[in-house]
Amino acid sequence: MGRNRRLKKRLWRLRSNPLRRHDDIVEAWIVLIMWAVVAVGGALAGLVTSHAADEVFAAQRTERHAVQAVLLTDTPPASSTPGGVRDLIKAKVRWTTADGPRRTGSALVDTGQKAGSTVVVWLDSAGNFTIEPPSSKEATLESAVLGLTAALAFTGLAFGTGAVARYRLDRRRIDSWGTEWQLVGPSWGRKTS
Repeated sequence: MGRNRRLKKRLWRLRSNPLRRHDDIVEAWIVLIMWAVVAVGGALAGLVTSHAADEVFAAQRTERHAVQAVLLTDTPPASSTPGGVRDLIKAKVRWTTADGPRRTGSALVDTGQKAGSTVVVWLDSAGNFTIEPPSSKEATLESAVLGLTAALAFTGLAFGTGAVARYRLDRRRIDSWGTEWQLVGPSWGRKTS
């Protein structure tokens, strides 16, 4: 008997209630749909974004390759930066392609190096300079952050849409109350003024 009573208590909103309005039912469905969209859509948006970013990073790792190059000019000394961030500067380098000819160009290299030292530069499949692709750990972390951001953005959009719908329902209820008050108010007796 206690179990049946608890079930009735949990489902009290589904009972018929003389004070329940049509707008209350609509609002309950809006909230239910909003939470379902947040749960399913947010997870789906996060997973799709994370997977797409992971594929892009994997393509970058296969497309880009490191090449040993010789630095042609001195680079200025490294400035002290907090957190161990690398200082990079554009400098002229010369490298040999896989086909054999030597090429010269400007690439990003670490600061504080002398001319003639060997540096590593990154090239894409077309032979153009590019940045080093993220490692698999960095790519995993960045994919997770992008997926989480997409999920949160989708969740915010769903909550915002639900809030706008509920705001419109509230405006409709307030207007309805105002109309009813204009009809009922004068019949309550004399006015004070």
